[in-house]
Amino acid sequence: MLPVALGLTPVVAQVGAPPGLATAETQPASASASSLQNVVVKGRALPRESSPASRTVLDAEQVRDAQVLQPEELLRQVPGVDLRPYHLGGVVNVIAIRGFGGGAHGGDLGMMIDGIPLNEAMSHSDGYADLNVVVPLEIDRFEVFRGPVSALYGNFNRGGLVAIESRRGGRYDLLDVSAGSFGTVDLQAARGAPLGPGHFNGAVQLARSSGFRPDSDYRRGTASGRWTLPLSAATQLSVSTRLHDGDWNSAGYLLRTDYDAGQRRAQDPRVLGDGGAKRFGTLRADLDHALSPELKLLAFVYGTQQDYTRFFTRPIDAQTWSQREEAYVRGVSGVGLSLNGLHQVNGVPLGWVVAAESYRERTDYQFFEGSIARMRTGAPVSDRRYRFDSQSVFGEVTAQVAPIFQPTIGLRFDRFDGSCEAKAETTGDPCSMLNAVSTTSPKIGVRSTVWPGLDLRASHSVGFALPPGVAKFAPGGAGLAPTEFRQNEVGLSWRGRAVRVDLAHYVMDSRNEVRTVSPGLFENFGRTRRQGSELALTVTPRESLEWTLLAATTDARVVENASAGLVGRRVTGVPAASASMTIAWRPVQGLGASVSWRWQDEAAANAANTVMADAATTVDLALQYALPRAGGAAWRAYFKLDNLTDRAAPSNVFVIGGQQLVAPNASRSLRAGLQADF
Repeated sequence: MLPVALGLTPVVAQVGAPPGLATAETQPASASASSLQNVVVKGRALPRESSPASRTVLDAEQVRDAQVLQPEELLRQVPGVDLRPYHLGGVVNVIAIRGFGGGAHGGDLGMMIDGIPLNEAMSHSDGYADLNVVVPLEIDRFEVFRGPVSALYGNFNRGGLVAIESRRGGRYDLLDVSAGSFGTVDLQAARGAPLGPGHFNGAVQLARSSGFRPDSDYRRGTASGRWTLPLSAATQLSVSTRLHDGDWNSAGYLLRTDYDAGQRRAQDPRVLGDGGAKRFGTLRADLDHALSPELKLLAFVYGTQQDYTRFFTRPIDAQTWSQREEAYVRGVSGVGLSLNGLHQVNGVPLGWVVAAESYRERTDYQFFEGSIARMRTGAPVSDRRYRFDSQSVFGEVTAQVAPIFQPTIGLRFDRFDGSCEAKAETTGDPCSMLNAVSTTSPKIGVRSTVWPGLDLRASHSVGFALPPGVAKFAPGGAGLAPTEFRQNEVGLSWRGRAVRVDLAHYVMDSRNEVRTVSPGLFENFGRTRRQGSELALTVTPRESLEWTLLAATTDARVVENASAGLVGRRVTGVPAASASMTIAWRPVQGLGASVSWRWQDEAAANAANTVMADAATTVDLALQYALPRAGGAAWRAYFKLDNLTDRAAPSNVFVIGGQQLVAPNASRSLRAGLQADF
C-alpha cells in the first residue's frame, strides 16, 4: 500500500517509489493540443483533466512501485474503498465502495480491462469479477471511478468502476520476483518489443503459497499477449489473448466463538477438502482506424471461455455443517464499435465518444449439496443453463468552454434479455425466459477552475441494478424494473506547491429495490440512502519526505423496507469510517522507506445490525534500495513487512446458517523481492 493517487485531479502522488515524491501525470493541456494518434481504448479521447468524476489514477510506474501480488491490492490507495479479504485462495474478496458492501464478490463494482467487462453476469454471484486474470506488471493505467459516473460501463457500475488499461507499444523488459513467509513465491515479467512487421506486448505471472492456515495453499499462473500489426498509415489490427489457470485449497471459516477462544489460525474439523479451480481464456481482435488526426474508429470482437468450480463447507444450522459444490462453465462473445473524437467547435475544445456494444453470455451452472471431501453424494440440487444477452448504446462529451465552465454530458441505454433452462433440477425455484429489460442512465457534471490550482466540481449521475439472479428468471419476477441509483456529488481539489488535497461529498438514493413477496414471487419495493465524504491529502514538506492521508465517512441506511424493523438499519459490509496514512522518506539517493497505517471502523454483518464486523488497524513497513546497474539492467531490491502488529481482529465477519463466522486476518508476513528494468 505505497503509492497513493489523489482522487480526481490529473496530478497523482507517488509515495511508494524510493524518491517518495509527487509527480504529475502526463496529459494534454487541452483537446486542441492533441491528436488521437495513440488512442486505442474507447473513451480515451475524453479530456480527463476536465472531468467532474471522482476518480483515482495510478500509472504504470506507480503500479510497479506498489509491488503487489494481486491488482486488487491497489484499491487500498483509493479513499472510501475498503477491502475485506476472505483468504480463500482463488475466491474473490469483497470490496466496499460508496455505501455498497458487495463489490467484486458481488455486483456492486464494475471492472473492465481495455474496455472489456470482467464482471460475470450469472456466475458465482451476479457481477462477480476476478482481477487475478490481470498481471500487475502489465498495467499501464489503473483508474477507479467512485459512484455510477462513467457512461462507458452499465451493469454493475453502481458503486463505481475499475477501468484498467494494459501496456501498449513501447520497448521494455521488466522483471519482478519475490519470496516470503508461508512459502510465498511470485514471479512477474513483462515485455514490449517489435515483432516482425508489428509490435508485441506481453506479461506473465506465476505465484504460489502454502498459506498462513492449514490446508490453504494456492497456485496460479496468468499470461497475456497482444500483437499489433499496422495495415496502413491509418489502420492497425491487434490480436490479443489472456490465459489464467489456478488451483487452491481452503481452510474455510471459523466459528466466532472458536476464534475468540484463541484459535486464530486453526481449521474447523468439519471443513474437509474445501477449495477450487479456475481455467480462463480469452481471444480478442481490435481494428483501429484513424479517419483523421481528430477522429478515430475502433472495433472489436471478443470471446472468452471459463471453467470455475468451488467447494465450500458452512453451517446449515447450529448442529450441521455441509459441503456444497458450485460448478460454472461460462462462455462469452461480444462485439463493439466506437467513434472517438477531439475537435474544436467555434474555438471550444471537445472530446467525445459514441459507441455500441453487444454481448452474449452463456453459463452452465450445477449445484451439489452434501459433498464429502469433494466427492458428490447425490444428484444436483440445481442444474441450469443461463443465457444472458446485453446490448448498449452510449456516448459522452466534454467541452472546455472556459476554465470556469467545463461541462460533461453522458447518456447510456442498455437492454437485457435471456433465458433459463432447468436441465435436471430436483429442487429450487423454477426459471424461464428473462423478460426484456431496458434502462437509460444519464450523467451530467461540470468542473470549474476558479483559481490556478483550485478546481470545483459538481455532478449528477444515474446507475442501475438488474433484479438478482433468481428474480430475473422466475415467472413471479415478470415485470420487475431495474433498481435505480441517483447520485449527487460536489467536490474540490487544490494543487499547491507542497500540499495537494481532494475532497468529495455525495448523496446517493435508490428506488425500486426488489423484495420477495412469497417464494418465487417478487416486486419492486424498497429504498436506501447512501451518503458520505472522502478526503485525499498529500503534504510534501521537503523533497525527501511525503505524508499522505486518505479518509472517508459513510452512512448507508435502509429508508424503506417490507420489514419495518430494518428501516434505519445500516447496509451490511460497509464501514462507517476508514482512514489510511503513509509516510515515505528518502534519506539518501537510492534508498526509500515507508510506513503505512490503515484503519477500518466496524461494519454491520447482518441486516438487523445485531452482528458487527470488527474495527481493525493494520501497520505495514517497506524498504527499497536501488542497486548499481549490472548486466545492462537497473535493479531494485525491496522488503515488505505486512501486518507488523499481527492484528487480532478478523478480516471479515458474517452470519451463515444462523451461526456467526469469521475469516481470520492474514498473519504477519515478510516478503523480499528484486525488480529489474532491462
